Amino acid sequence: MPLKKLCCSDVGSLVKLQTSSVSAVSSRERCPKADDLESLEHLVQSGEETPEPIPTTIKGSIPTWINGSFLRNGPGKFEFGEDKYIHWFDGMAMMHRFHIHDGSVTYSSRFLRSDSYVQNLEKNRIVVSEFGTVASPDPCQSIFARFFSYFQTPQPTDNANVNFVKYKGDYYVSTETNYMRRVDPQSLETKEKVDWSQYIAVNSATAHPHYDREGATYNMGNSYGRNGFFYNIIRVPPPEDKSALEDSADLRGAEVICSIPADEPRKPSYYHSFVMSENYIVFIEQPIKLNLLKFMLYKIQGKSFHNILSWEPQYGTVFHLVHRRTGKKSPVKYRAAPMFTLHQINAYEDNGFLVMDMCCGDDGVVIGEFTLENLRRESGQAMDEFYNSLCRNLPRRYVLPLNVDENTPLDENLITLVSAACLPARVVYMTHEELHDDQLLQYGGLEFPQINYAKYNGKPYRYMYACGFGHVFADSLLKMDVHTKELKVWRYPGLYPSEPVFVASPGAAEEDDGVVLSVVVTPRKEKSTFLLILDARTFTELGRAEVPVNIPCGTHGVFNEMG
Repeated sequence: MPLKKLCCSDVGSLVKLQTSSVSAVSSRERCPKADDLESLEHLVQSGEETPEPIPTTIKGSIPTWINGSFLRNGPGKFEFGEDKYIHWFDGMAMMHRFHIHDGSVTYSSRFLRSDSYVQNLEKNRIVVSEFGTVASPDPCQSIFARFFSYFQTPQPTDNANVNFVKYKGDYYVSTETNYMRRVDPQSLETKEKVDWSQYIAVNSATAHPHYDREGATYNMGNSYGRNGFFYNIIRVPPPEDKSALEDSADLRGAEVICSIPADEPRKPSYYHSFVMSENYIVFIEQPIKLNLLKFMLYKIQGKSFHNILSWEPQYGTVFHLVHRRTGKKSPVKYRAAPMFTLHQINAYEDNGFLVMDMCCGDDGVVIGEFTLENLRRESGQAMDEFYNSLCRNLPRRYVLPLNVDENTPLDENLITLVSAACLPARVVYMTHEELHDDQLLQYGGLEFPQINYAKYNGKPYRYMYACGFGHVFADSLLKMDVHTKELKVWRYPGLYPSEPVFVASPGAAEEDDGVVLSVVVTPRKEKSTFLLILDARTFTELGRAEVPVNIPCGTHGVFNEMG
């Protein structure tokens, strides 16, 4: 819809001009409280590999036009010998492949042969520190060697258990350190380890890159040194002619197109992803802070990474706007109330404004709470208390006015869709629209949003697909019309679906012409996992492919279309 200016007299009236859909009550308080939730212990137990493809049992019908592999990643091994991981994010990466062809489906899986996995396996104990678990010194060392090992700088893990990503046509699995692993998307074979810092000056990179229509990939990574802490926007060029290249990792041509200094240099922000439209990239500096002093001392203190993150709402939220094609950062600083976001839904430009939709919560304490002890709580009161303590993420819309300059009137509400006012020193303060109605609250909010990315990322869109969170792990699949906020829902007791991935049908003319794929697991019955295929338009089940394997709850996935 077109966006227009609406004047107001002062900043005080700006607050009053927030849309009626913005609630002052926290998302946790707005969603129903849990009552007698079942235990999820069986969904966070170590899995077993299925390296050779096995057939599945088809119920219903699998459209014959689907031709490719649904690839999933996530934590899959939680102990070595007597050593056990503390946090869910620590589990060793396990890759899964559902290969779909001519109405049939096969399944295979492999653990990523990361250095972390191999070293832990050889020693039969945890020797590489992860997000929430610090490796103990080798008990075979002398007392002096063990003491001095605490003062050695720990190496980042290459346990890439978050996502499958693509650079120059190759698949990699990624986490949030400077290491990735190239993998074969058909055999799931682990290939070479890739260090971002060998190509560009960054110390880490996200597992959620964006792709433009020319074939380039964009990502973000941190760097820190004498000059401070920076958030860097990375561009990797499109693939070249692969027939003339060797079968090896190729990030040549990668470049940092913009470096954004941290708003609080001693307390930079944690981030999981970023926003990209047709012409802009937006980095969201949220008040989940990393204490750099603790970061340097955390091994001496025996603290894991998740113990040095803190929710500090006094810093608010800062949106940094960068032109994607020039790398030029806007001198305007866009600010908003404190909020927490992991995943963006979509962003597009409209008549001088940038519309950004994302899943947001009111606090960022949730990241550190996903310990295996919490996830394995008993059914009933113990699990209810944990779930009720968690933030609920809900979809929000923020709108950035793009044409703010020295002539923009101060203390004026700039748009009608949501509030935004220009304050002195070229600072724009924004509020948001709640991109949902009360129906969503009964499903516990939503996360893991997906869209018809290939055709609608960076463009005006209508539909998104996501997981509903009536439990600690997703217990429903949702389709939302962002124009009307109407929901379609797939939900059955005891079934826990994964992030939904949209696959367009051949020659699709409509945005939701295709299917949605999700892997569904259950704690109620052994070896009862299945691949679910929904009609994306009606959100009704077309079929499922049952596989007699226990699959642990995972994180993200992609569909690898075959030619």
